[in-house]
Amino acid sequence: MQKTLTTTSCERPSELLARLAPGAGLAPSIEPLPKGDGLRERFTANPFLMAPMAGVTDGAYRLMARSGGAALAYTEMVSVAGIHYGGDKTWDLVYPADGEPDLAVQLFGSKPDQFREAAAAVQERLGDRLALIDINMACPVRKVVSKGEGSALLEEPQKAADIVRACLAETTVPVTCKIRRSRYEGPEIAPDFARRMEQAGASAIAIHGRTAAQLYHGKADWSAIGRVVDAVQVPVIASGDIMSAQAAVDVLGQTGAAAVMVARGSYGNPWIFGEARDLLAGKEPNTPSIEERLNAVELQLRLLAATGAHLVRGRSIVGWYLKGLPHASAWRNTAMTCVTLDDFLAMLDEARARLEQEDQLG
Repeated sequence: MQKTLTTTSCERPSELLARLAPGAGLAPSIEPLPKGDGLRERFTANPFLMAPMAGVTDGAYRLMARSGGAALAYTEMVSVAGIHYGGDKTWDLVYPADGEPDLAVQLFGSKPDQFREAAAAVQERLGDRLALIDINMACPVRKVVSKGEGSALLEEPQKAADIVRACLAETTVPVTCKIRRSRYEGPEIAPDFARRMEQAGASAIAIHGRTAAQLYHGKADWSAIGRVVDAVQVPVIASGDIMSAQAAVDVLGQTGAAAVMVARGSYGNPWIFGEARDLLAGKEPNTPSIEERLNAVELQLRLLAATGAHLVRGRSIVGWYLKGLPHASAWRNTAMTCVTLDDFLAMLDEARARLEQEDQLG
């Protein structure tokens, strides 16, 4: 019989951060998105954002990113149809975790009326903790685009604009859009499409520098981001191939974007946001030690348990954090057999003991 993954934590996420974050080189409390008259002003204070990622950016992940210095973190993409039909699992994706001062909620779908309903419900339930609503017009996954959602909206600019207006009619927070260069190879539609979304009332445009057809293959074209910057007056958020703090700073300089979303570059690396802030300020960033990396993976695993997330995610998390460390392959294999939080913690204790024996830990 297959064992069920269980949790053993009873600490609140905010308590875990206060107790364990300093040992991981992270902040024990989280700053809200800076206040200001508009998103451009708010991004000036800190332009580094944690991108929405399906199956990844749960409450534990967002808390780690914010503790690492991200100005804002996004939910996984949330189905407006799921909200319409009252799914509790859908709302589990929306609610901020204990310790999150605010967050951005990304919605996806294809029906303006459902977006209107979802925007109203999200604002009502989250109140002051809702920083903004983002509309996903970028997801390239077949099961999404086959329903006219995600990047399929790039080919229906009128419907996309209607969706922006529908959200604005029911919320007082900024409404933004995430797009790609285009759906397929060929003429680049992003600048014109971005202008249409700006005219509909979008407060910012996030653009990934690939086409939807590329999925995540090939290289993101940052020059496409620059062309969107030239096309609109609202702030543009750069996305695509931000795999290091230096890349996060470089894309701002090369494109003129107001902010940058870090996605896969934050896997096992919540420090990337603070490192990018240091680089932008002309400071030398600190590199996390092996001990801090082990402490960080422990913190994120405990946060998973404390937020009620499925601990199966911990198996990937261990691999991300331990990549490049001595015996990383062996510890990844061990993680694949872990079932409870205690199993993961015992594995980390063994890793610490072995590394200390080999003088890898101070």
